[in-house]
Amino acid sequence: MRIRPVLIAALLAAAGAASAQQPVQGQRITPNFKDADITQVIEAVAAATGKNVIIDPRVRAQVTMLSQTSMTPDEFYEAFLGLLQVHGFAAVPSGKMIKIIPDANMRTVPGSDLPGRVSATSDELVTQVVSVTNVNAAQLVAILRPLMPQNAHLAAYPASNMLILSDRANNVNRMLRIIRRIDQSSDADIEVVAMQNVSAAEVVRTMNLLNPAQTQSAEGGMAPLRVVADERSNSILLAGEKTQRLRARTLIAYLDTPLAGGGDTRVRYLRYADAEKIATKLKEQIQGSTAPAAAGAAGAAVSGERNTTIWAEPETNALVVTAPAKQMASIMSIVDKLDIRRAQVIVEAIIVEVSADKSAELGVNWLIDGSGNNNAVGGFVEPVGGISIIDLARAVNDPTTLTTVPRGTTVGIGRLGSGGIDFAAILRALRGDSSTNIIATPSIVTMDNQQAEIKVAQEVPFVTGQYASTGAGNAGNQLNPFQTIQRQEVGTILKITPQINEGDAVMLKIEQESSSIAATSSGAVDLVTNKRTISTHVLIEDGGTVVLGGLIQDSQTGGEQRVPFLGRIPLIGEAFKTRSAKKTKTNLMVFIQPRILRDGKDTMIETNQKYNYIRNEQRRLGERGDVLPLLPGEKIAELPPLPATVAPSPTPATPADTPTP
Repeated sequence: MRIRPVLIAALLAAAGAASAQQPVQGQRITPNFKDADITQVIEAVAAATGKNVIIDPRVRAQVTMLSQTSMTPDEFYEAFLGLLQVHGFAAVPSGKMIKIIPDANMRTVPGSDLPGRVSATSDELVTQVVSVTNVNAAQLVAILRPLMPQNAHLAAYPASNMLILSDRANNVNRMLRIIRRIDQSSDADIEVVAMQNVSAAEVVRTMNLLNPAQTQSAEGGMAPLRVVADERSNSILLAGEKTQRLRARTLIAYLDTPLAGGGDTRVRYLRYADAEKIATKLKEQIQGSTAPAAAGAAGAAVSGERNTTIWAEPETNALVVTAPAKQMASIMSIVDKLDIRRAQVIVEAIIVEVSADKSAELGVNWLIDGSGNNNAVGGFVEPVGGISIIDLARAVNDPTTLTTVPRGTTVGIGRLGSGGIDFAAILRALRGDSSTNIIATPSIVTMDNQQAEIKVAQEVPFVTGQYASTGAGNAGNQLNPFQTIQRQEVGTILKITPQINEGDAVMLKIEQESSSIAATSSGAVDLVTNKRTISTHVLIEDGGTVVLGGLIQDSQTGGEQRVPFLGRIPLIGEAFKTRSAKKTKTNLMVFIQPRILRDGKDTMIETNQKYNYIRNEQRRLGERGDVLPLLPGEKIAELPPLPATVAPSPTPATPADTPTP
């Protein structure tokens, strides 16, 4: 190491004193270090500049600094900062102290702002906040990060569109110059182009067809051109670069030219709406809009109404409109909002009914006849299960009198002879159990705000009346029986009207009916039906399930028929009474689940799911082979597989109307 005489006195003073020395005014330093320990250089810098230095224990290196010209203490300190950068260290001011630390820690220590006392060419650690005006600060991070050292810091604050840089002053200054060059305002502006002969919405639709990728970035990084129609003023708003707006104005000027023949009639082919219904509503709209003007300017109103005609062509589902340009634009704007694809709703109802009926009857009937003329003189008669002992006694002599087959268990004893005392007694016991387990899931698809009905039922005949008449004929009097029958629907009936809200909720107007023929344990005059109906309005989220209502019922009844006083005598009283008991338990719940089918893809997915389910059930039925098939070689009919389909793309805006000269 060689130090010129000007520096020797300063170094000796630094080595002999514990405190820092103030630099001598006007001194010049020519440092020359070769393979010297970096701590020696730090001591020389502290002595020459008068700075207090704290050295991190990790700061260890052999350094070389050569100079042929003298420099001031400040210049010596700047050269020292460059030496630290070369060896991966940094000098960080902290109050009146200077900390020498590795570069890896430079992000976590405070730095000075670049404008101010720090030179733009210095190697001193600084932190700078930059406000970006015309570009996105977050996008600049990816561009500038490769230009900064690994230990430097670069981040964006999107809320205020600012950049935060922390690095050495000279590199931060270079980043600021690059940012200023990138952050240039473009010539993008907004223009308003008024239409004279056509509808602004139609021109915008045509331009979108010409350039469907407007939302994507344009070639060369240029912002995309945006085209918006203002229907109120029948104008087009253009937002984009100047060259893009110029090309768009040229195309708009060509489209906004009047027809060669001066005609004002257009044919509008509708895609979703009914042309006849739309034509009727448009006529009412035009008449209603011209009526107020008739009070102040009757002549103008009548003239405007007379010049506007609308009629529908049902075979092509088209509207033919003749109107002035302004009126035509208004009509086409209304048609644009009405002729849209409406969402559909598939609604599934889940009807679950579990019921159990139990009944039991037990009784004794007896008769005593001592008159000799087959007439009963005493007894206890109470039908059990619809059959009494008198019916059975008559059936002994004439079986045709028994029209109902006795049910249950009947044990009888008696004597029927030509003389003496005749008697008969029977013990009847009857138990009946019936259960019902029904799960019905009717489903129906309908359009938004359109009522739909599904009916899966049978028409069951019920006898409502009967009579018989006699009339004279060739063979004498004839009996003509006659019955009146009314057929009623028994099954599942679902009527529903959905209304899709702005979000994902569906308002449903529901009329649900579920009926079935009851399996009873006792006789009845005619068939007995179970009927469940629900009429309500509900609000359900898309794909959600809600309970509409239900019934949980548990009832038990019992009865006893007996002879007064005698029926209460223990044991003996059993011969003078009959008993019956019945218990019914019913559980019924109805659930509803709607799903919105917003486009053809959702409809296709739902259809494929139901179609494949039925097809798999048919296939599973066909796989159950009988050991001895009654129809060998015959296969069960099966739905064909669905053809491979491509998800339908959004329907392009076909030429909405065809000008007619």
